[in-house]
Amino acid sequence: MLVLSRKKNESIVINDDITIVVVEIRGDKVRLGVEAPKEVPVHRNEVYEAIRRNQQASGDAAHQADASAE
Repeated sequence: MLVLSRKKNESIVINDDITIVVVEIRGDKVRLGVEAPKEVPVHRNEVYEAIRRNQQASGDAAHQADASAE
């Protein structure tokens, strides 16, 4: 893992088309802004994990339906 230090209004660029900016630092919280192409999904980790769980559950249900149809 690459670990970087940034101050307010400083940024990090990923792959020429994604920019992460430190918008605000307040106590132990840091607000980040993410600029990315629309086709690049950007989620907080907890949202991403929920999406993955839902996709897995949907896939499991579809797999069970396929298996019962055979």
